[in-house]
Amino acid sequence: MNLFRSGEHVRNWSGFKSGTEEGILDLSVLAKLFSAENFIRRLDPAYISHLKEYRGKFIAAIKEVGKTSPVWSPPGP
Repeated sequence: MNLFRSGEHVRNWSGFKSGTEEGILDLSVLAKLFSAENFIRRLDPAYISHLKEYRGKFIAAIKEVGKTSPVWSPPGP
């Protein structure tokens, strides 16, 4: 993970690859995604039992922040 001051700085970075813009995230988006239950409930004793539920909420959070390309689709069930 590389942290930059802005999307413009990312695009000016020598290691930037055209077509990867979908992976540029604002800090507010990262905070939203890492606030999903699959992250905050990791230490709960019943975490594994609720994983499908948490996964669904994480997918909803991804869509809520506008990430809809296939790269953001989690693999299989």
